Amino acid sequence: MASLNVGNLGEYLREQRRAAQLSLRQLADATGVSNPYLSQIERGLRKPSADVLQQVAKALRISAETLYVRAGILDEREREELETRAVILADPSINERQKNVLLQIYDSFRRENGYVPGPDADADGDAGPREDARPRKGDDAGADATEDQDPHS
Repeated sequence: MASLNVGNLGEYLREQRRAAQLSLRQLADATGVSNPYLSQIERGLRKPSADVLQQVAKALRISAETLYVRAGILDEREREELETRAVILADPSINERQKNVLLQIYDSFRRENGYVPGPDADADGDAGPREDARPRKGDDAGADATEDQDPHS
């Protein structure tokens, strides 16, 4: 399917621009994208690049990932993962080591729940989940617990 739902994107952008109480000219000034080009995007005549969508999202103070999904550049599941990661990475109250640990835990839970990442999804080089995500005897992940032992005994 070569055609994307660009008209839907344009309608959404127009709604967001009006909600922000910006004219097309003001949005063009804020983004560095020409007024006629923005008009064509809103009318569904042009398919903007990811860079243009990012500039528009920043000017409208909305999620670029949401625009990527509406433009067909990104699927919904990828958007949710990217937004989660972005929130963790942007948190000024935790340091870089803590951010990395949180992302590793997040990835671990996703694998445990059956999510299989794409070939370029794992930046740390992890090959992805095993068919059985629980720790096995001898795994480092299970080193803290004694296997098959009731913790209340």
